[in-house]
Amino acid sequence: MTGYGVFALGGQAPRVGFRASGGILDLSDLGPPFTEPALNGFLALGRDAWARTDEHVAQRLAAGAKLVAENEVERLLPFAVADYVDFYSSFEHASNLGRLFRPNAEPLLPNWRWLPVGYHGRAGTVVVSGTDVVRPCGQRKAPNESAPTVGPSRRLDVELELGFVVGVPSELGASAPAGAFREHVFGVVLVNDWSARDLQAWEYQPLGPFLGKSFATTISAWVTPLSALEHAWVPGPEQDPEPLPYLRASGERPANLDLDLEIELNGEVISRTNARGLHWSLAQQLAHATVNGASLRTGDLLATGTISGAEPASQGSLIELTWNGERPLRLRDGSERSFIEDGDEVVLRGRAGDVELGEAQGRVFPARTR
Repeated sequence: MTGYGVFALGGQAPRVGFRASGGILDLSDLGPPFTEPALNGFLALGRDAWARTDEHVAQRLAAGAKLVAENEVERLLPFAVADYVDFYSSFEHASNLGRLFRPNAEPLLPNWRWLPVGYHGRAGTVVVSGTDVVRPCGQRKAPNESAPTVGPSRRLDVELELGFVVGVPSELGASAPAGAFREHVFGVVLVNDWSARDLQAWEYQPLGPFLGKSFATTISAWVTPLSALEHAWVPGPEQDPEPLPYLRASGERPANLDLDLEIELNGEVISRTNARGLHWSLAQQLAHATVNGASLRTGDLLATGTISGAEPASQGSLIELTWNGERPLRLRDGSERSFIEDGDEVVLRGRAGDVELGEAQGRVFPARTR
């Protein structure tokens, strides 16, 4: 199984469906909110309604309900994205980038071990899997250049991430502590937060990511509910120093999802990793995003940031896999990649045992220059 999403068939109005192994179960016969062109109405109903719908879906699938062939439908953005927040929660990823950009200093900045570092992204450029990605333009300045120029990114990259989707909102001024994670979060998607490394390197100081990140973020067409992943929760790594109280759900170690993840470039797997090693858990990320009283909205998308491992070929971005282009990847066809080239297709995949997440696929097309 994969999860809930929105599809259109043969010119008919979009509706909600559930993607199973044999196709898509059309749920529009249940009426609103399953006749709507986004999951938001369903997400807002909360855990009891989610559980009832899960049970209904399971019963219909077990009874042999007729499924719609996936190759006959148009997959649409599964939910209207209210806000988008991207974190930096992988120790290995943050350490790798620290070594790249601050080779003579401590890789992690002092705040990293105390809080889940993040930034607010652009909700309007979150796109569904299968959407073409146009190479972004912007200012870029290489170290050997005396002044910046404007043009297409020369260092387009991918970021393998896990996103979690908010269903039940919270009130402005009230935080959502780590222990309230399951009351608010419906499920997860795979996220490719495409990154223009050269644009980002020139623009990000002192305020952080902007044009280097805001041009496209690809997500799965199907949201896998947390209820399907109960078997996949495992203890996360030890955290030193001990997190502050609002980041602790209980006396137990924060839990992560044991999800096998991979990046496929032009049909070839170039990286395999797992989400279980994230230093900051999903619940801690949610708690930190709201500790200042920021409200959650139905359809909020929060993503982990790039997920990398410590082993070779377990990094979640090309900037790490190629060490900022110094060690290009050689593909089976004999070509080499330091960063993503026009025409390249990237597919992110993930699974937890028999539960397969919806893939996040995108192909890069040349920049539209004037």
